[in-house]
Amino acid sequence: MKANHYIKKHGIKIAAAVLIVVIITLVASSLLGGRAGILSNSIGALTQPVEGAASAVVGWFEDLYGYIYKYDMLVEENNELKATIANLQETARDYDSAIEENAMLHELLGLQEKRRDFVFETAKIVSWDASNYTSAFTINKGSDQGLNVGDCVVTEYGALVGQIIEIGDLWATVRTIIDVNTDVGALVGDNKYAGIVSGEYSAMQNGQARVAYLVSGASIFEQDEVLTSGKGGLFPSGLIIGTVTTIMTEAGGQSTYGIVEPACNLGTLSQVVIIKDFEIIE
Repeated sequence: MKANHYIKKHGIKIAAAVLIVVIITLVASSLLGGRAGILSNSIGALTQPVEGAASAVVGWFEDLYGYIYKYDMLVEENNELKATIANLQETARDYDSAIEENAMLHELLGLQEKRRDFVFETAKIVSWDASNYTSAFTINKGSDQGLNVGDCVVTEYGALVGQIIEIGDLWATVRTIIDVNTDVGALVGDNKYAGIVSGEYSAMQNGQARVAYLVSGASIFEQDEVLTSGKGGLFPSGLIIGTVTTIMTEAGGQSTYGIVEPACNLGTLSQVVIIKDFEIIE
């Protein structure tokens, strides 16, 4: 590339210099042509190699300029191909996104059939909070779409994801169910024992939450399903939170709690559903 740049910048000067040498040589040869044969022959012997060399240099420059021209054409063509590929890749991404959104809406219709009291708004996740002490993300919808702080966020299957904690005109921040600041009223197992699902630092590192503060006499087991209770009116009742995977005992053995594996896969979420309104069951 440096050589190409140098030739482009100084090539005309070099070619001109070579041409001047050739002209001087030819003129000198012409002026001396009428003198003694020995001198003419000597000058001819000297000028012939110079003329040949000059011709070779000019030919070399012509070939070099031809190469540079072809090189520039190839670079331009390569850039055009890259732009075409980028456009095709963007089209493919848009197509995949449309398919994903269509599948989501199809599943959402099923959820709407089950819960006709829900008023939905779909949104895409645009960024995640990178903090080790927080599990939250930002979506591309906000107050302009009728969203509010406190709105419940779920998947298209009705699995609880979290809750809106901050909002702008066209964006909102969602705190997930494993965040250390999350508390959700829950019902555990077939007997629907009341408890609270909350975030806890060590559990959050594993993508899990815990269910504790169970009513007196409650017995919970591994694989028990955990649902939202709906008490307090912050979350609709009957949303699946997750499944108990481990039973733990507090220090001293006075109380039991469970580790909950969320029903939603937070690591693969790209789109979510916001429940803007629902029927509160007392």
